[in-house]
Amino acid sequence: MSAFERWSTAMTRALYGPQGFYRRELPAHHFATSAQTRAFAAAVAVLADHTDTRLGHPDAFTIVDVGAGGGDLLAHLAALLPARIRLAAVELRPRPAGLPARIEWLPEPPDRWTGLLLACELLDNVPCDVAVVDPVGERRYEEVDARGATRTGARLDEADEQWLDRWWPVREPGARAEIGRPRDAAWRDLTARLDHGTALAVDYGHTRTARPEGGTLTGFRDGRDTAPVPDGACDLTAHVAVDAVGADRVERQRDALLALGVRAERPPIGLAHRAPVEYALALAKAGEAARLTDPAGLGGHLWMRTDR
Repeated sequence: MSAFERWSTAMTRALYGPQGFYRRELPAHHFATSAQTRAFAAAVAVLADHTDTRLGHPDAFTIVDVGAGGGDLLAHLAALLPARIRLAAVELRPRPAGLPARIEWLPEPPDRWTGLLLACELLDNVPCDVAVVDPVGERRYEEVDARGATRTGARLDEADEQWLDRWWPVREPGARAEIGRPRDAAWRDLTARLDHGTALAVDYGHTRTARPEGGTLTGFRDGRDTAPVPDGACDLTAHVAVDAVGADRVERQRDALLALGVRAERPPIGLAHRAPVEYALALAKAGEAARLTDPAGLGGHLWMRTDR
């Protein structure tokens, strides 16, 4: 029989251990994210310019993308931003071939920097525990084995009890909730490294007024949802309790991108006759923008932003 363990331990091994999903797989092979698109990068370039201007154009301005995947976002930014802006990717996997030479590839974030901190769909993959309310109303850790079978484990420790009391106060027998305390701590640790600038996390999530009943922990592989089995063969993800993260400002991606100039306007049909290649490029750009701002899809993701 497989050993049972808390979800945080199982997720850490299955995602980031020696044979973990993110040690072996590229996110783009399994799911699409905003950060893979040129339209999103164009918006981030505008945000970087605003931040650079707000800081008075410092001599050293660095954009650090934590959980950079294949480096798509920084590759797009390299074509949009001046050479004086340093670009650094933080990722467990080896550096992919073909990235612009100016992109640094780091296993850990820099100790200190001024500029922009980016974390696109990072916090949902920070391992967390799951709480379940037992038949007598006690909140306990849910445990899981390598096949995905679950059972009720020990009572929660005091810190996790306090987090649930404040942010997700489940009490009914059978209720489940993901304990977001490790996500909050991870974001505090990252933003503490940013001396001056803007910290931006983009993720799917929820607030206390609309917590999902039963939680959101799931698996993802080959473009489809799958059972959350911690065997390293799939992504393991849970939505973020964004109001607990501690950002200064939370807004829907749709609103944030519109404010940064992303538009899903189709080019005039006459352009198809005058300049068919230009028309095709403009049409593709509009389609990409529409997907990023769709309130039922990526546009419903949440931007958690703090300015320093």
